[in-house]
Amino acid sequence: MPGSSQFWYVYGIAPASIALDRSPEGLDENALVLCVVGDLAAVASRLDSERYSPSEIERGTADVEWLAPRAVAHDRVLTWMSDHGPVVPLPIFSLFSSEQAVSGMLHERRRELEATLTRVAQGREYALRLYRIDSELAGVAAELSSRLAQLQDEAERATPGQQYLLQRKLDAERKNELHRIGAKIARDVLDALRPLAIETAETRIAQQAARPSTAGMLVLDAAFLVSPDRLEEFRRALTQLISKHGSRGFRFDFTGPWPPYHFVQHGRAAE
Repeated sequence: MPGSSQFWYVYGIAPASIALDRSPEGLDENALVLCVVGDLAAVASRLDSERYSPSEIERGTADVEWLAPRAVAHDRVLTWMSDHGPVVPLPIFSLFSSEQAVSGMLHERRRELEATLTRVAQGREYALRLYRIDSELAGVAAELSSRLAQLQDEAERATPGQQYLLQRKLDAERKNELHRIGAKIARDVLDALRPLAIETAETRIAQQAARPSTAGMLVLDAAFLVSPDRLEEFRRALTQLISKHGSRGFRFDFTGPWPPYHFVQHGRAAE
């Protein structure tokens, strides 16, 4: 973009040894460039400063059609970086005024970034979401709740007049027990997988995400940093959990590997 001022858009930080051979294109199909300081390299693209001014970004982030391809490009670059070595992902739209500003950030955060790269180099991130399917779980809930089993037995042995009241009590109690069972299974799954990971990050489930959806009720949203030499063991443990709970009211959504989004801390991201 001759004649126009440019921002440096930084996707993430990698070891200085990273090579851009066969790298993907970045935002707006711009090529990737490096800013190297010592053992660190910022992987970036040069973007037109008018198109990516704060006001334009604020406007664009409210437009899904504008935001989506840029989010895809950002993730594509970070995934490529992660496939070729450790990476510290930066948030989308981490913009710097110049190469000198990027270099200054690398100098300022050198020790932190080097330590983080060393830590995340030990493994790859994998994500697990666990959903509670109430329509399925209700059918086996009495096997997992002594309280429901007792009420169900009382309702079956009651007179027709008593059955109505007991059934209403059973229906009300079942809602509470489904919630309790879901929370317990989520804890059990996390406790079973945590020892097999280098680190575990659990995301607090927002109230909106915890509402029932076509996928079910989200009861666990966790990420695991897993070393390559324990990945097979991790997968076997997860397969056993799926075999145990997958047909009894729970659905597992396991994805990865991903860049270590959940295992880095972001300092000042833009200048």
